[in-house]
Formats: sequence, structure tokens, C-alpha cells
Amino acid sequence: MAGTRWVSQALEDVRARGLWRSLDRRVVVGRQGRVVMVRGKPVLCFASNDYLGLAGADVVVAAAQRLLARCGAGAGASRHITGSMTIHGELERALADFFNAEQALLFGSGTLANLGIISTLVGPGDAVFSDELNHASLIDGCRLSKANVHIYRHGDVKHLEELLTTLPARRRLIVTDAVFSMDGDLAPLADITRLAKAHDVMTLVDEAHAVGVLGGGRGLTAALGLTHDVTVRMGTLGKALGSYGAFALCSTPLAELLVNRARTVIFSTALPPSVCGAALAALDEVKAGTRVEKLAELQQVAMREIDARGLTHLLPSQLQGLHSLPTPILPILVGDNGEALRLADALEAEGFLVVGIRPPTVPPGTARLRVALSAVHRPEDIIALCDALQRLLRPAFQDVRAAVG
Repeated sequence: MAGTRWVSQALEDVRARGLWRSLDRRVVVGRQGRVVMVRGKPVLCFASNDYLGLAGADVVVAAAQRLLARCGAGAGASRHITGSMTIHGELERALADFFNAEQALLFGSGTLANLGIISTLVGPGDAVFSDELNHASLIDGCRLSKANVHIYRHGDVKHLEELLTTLPARRRLIVTDAVFSMDGDLAPLADITRLAKAHDVMTLVDEAHAVGVLGGGRGLTAALGLTHDVTVRMGTLGKALGSYGAFALCSTPLAELLVNRARTVIFSTALPPSVCGAALAALDEVKAGTRVEKLAELQQVAMREIDARGLTHLLPSQLQGLHSLPTPILPILVGDNGEALRLADALEAEGFLVVGIRPPTVPPGTARLRVALSAVHRPEDIIALCDALQRLLRPAFQDVRAAVG
């Protein structure tokens, strides 16, 4: 093909750096759940963001089936044309009520939400202040907005304050994850909102990995009592809520501005009605609280078992010394890309599905195993996984402290 001779060399470079990825590597057959079928073998799944085990729950599947039969497979168009269906409004009202917001607005995905929100809030001549470990969708949203982007050190509010004090602009926005998905630690939101108020700066908090997990399922902002101190909260339907899509939580005027300015709303087909039905059923499960409480208990089990095996030094520094994981995310830092893949393959051979995470998802030299807990796991599942980790980790890695954090 004309003009594409460079592609083979680029792929060779990816392989040489231990960064090769394939969509065929880890194909799940059937529903998501505690046990999944991969390569014809049942394995305990510790790799999914399905934190409450709702993606394959009968009650959620049944709700999706009802909406599929009643409303069809797709919305057919964007919300501005014929794609706005009664189920979309019903879900938006339910989300706004549960998360204590004036308005909720649906997006096609978390990435689309962040791209649309940031480009609506700021543009050329404005300034964005972004945590250095923010998710790629936040990073891309900042870049595409064409605002001036200023990166502050991870969780470092003093550095953020220095930047806010010295870098004025027409409009300014702080963007941060609530839960950092690769480290499992929390943003210092109380300090961030204090600075935002003092400097008259907008805030966008990405609650993707906090929804359904923290604050009774309402996220970190709610857990800290900061619901009315954040300009926009973004949450996803595709992680703890087990469905697909995302939503913004904000004031009514800002929601109206997003409807009129966010290109990822205006130019995207609306969410399928069955997806919305599944999300409503999942939201009811979150409200019940049982799954949220069980997940919190399992987070304590995981930290206890890791500590008992002397492996806490392989956690990010922010998690060391804690009695419980703050989130369902347990990162085991190994550093080397190839070692992360070796350990993931060895765990799969023993019946555990755990993903090896490498750059560019994480900084160079910080490759890791990312263990994700779910409310459908059992304590004995976590104990068995920790036993396998202790056995498979090479002695060299048990003696090296990870310099991350």
C-alpha cells in the first residue's frame, strides 16, 4: 500500500520495547463475572473494572433485554435529531437524583465525555492544570481544547498552588481523576477544591473508578462532602455500573451549554436504549448497598493478605502502610515490561486472569500487575491469588523497593 512502508518498522519497534499488544490475547467467551472463559479455560477474573459484578448480573441483563424488546437495538441518531428517547431522560434524572446534582447529561463513553466537557469549558487563551498521572482521556481533552496545559506533580497541591498563583488566564480549569486507575490512590480533592475557590478556578473531577465504589457508590467527591464544590463531575456507566457510556453531573446552565457546545454530544449517536435500561437496573443495585459494602470488606482482605506475605513494598508508596486498600485496585509494581507479561502469563496458567500493565499506560520503568477486585469475589479467591503471587514473584523483585509515588 502506497505510503505505508514505515508501518512494519514501527511494529518492530513496539515489539522490541516489550510493548506489543493484541486484541486476541485475552478474549472472554460468555458473560463477565467472577469466573470467565479465556482460551477455553475457566479462570478467576482479577482484570476487569466490573467492580460490583454487575456486568453479567441477571437483574441487569434482564433489564437490558426488556428495553431491547421495547425500544429496539439503537437510538438511530444523535440526541439533537431523533436519538433522544424517553429512557435517556429517565436515566439522566435518576443519575442526577442519586448523585445529588442539578443535572446529568449522558455521553457515549468516558473518553467522549472528557473530550466534550473540557473543550466546552476552555479553549485558546485559557489554561488547564492537570495532574501528571491523569487518564489519557483527560490528557487528550486538554490537548484538543487548545488551551495552555500546565502539568502539576501527582497529588502535589503545593505545586498546583504555585502554578495557579503565577499563571493567570481568561478562564482556568483544574482537571483530575478522583481515583487514579493504575495506582489505586485518591486525589487530594479537599485541597484542590479549596485552591479552586481561592483562585476562582473551575474543576473537573473524573469519577470513573470511584462511582459505585466510594461514598456509598456516589464517588469520592460525595464521600468528602464536596458535591457542591466541583464544577463538573464525570462518571462512567461501564465500570462499576456494568453497562456502557458516561455522564456529566453539573448545574443546569452548564448542562445546557454542554448540550449546545459539546461536539461529542452533538455529533454522536445516542446510547442504545438497552444500555440505558441496564444502567438503571445497576443503579438500583448500587442503592441497595450490599455489593458496595462487600467490596469494601474485600479491599481489607487484600491488603491484609499482601501484608502477611511481605509484599507491601511492591505497592505504590501511596498505598504502603494502609490497613485497607482505598479502592479495589491493587497494583503490584515489577518495573520491567517483560517481567510484567511473564507474571501475567504464569498467573493465567494457574487459573488467575491478571493484566500486565506497561507504558504508555504507566510511566516507563513502572510496569506492573494490576489486580482489580470485584464484589463477586470471595475471600478465598484473594487468598489463593496472593499465594500465587508470593510463589511466582522472582526473589529479585521481592528484594527491590519500587520507587514510585
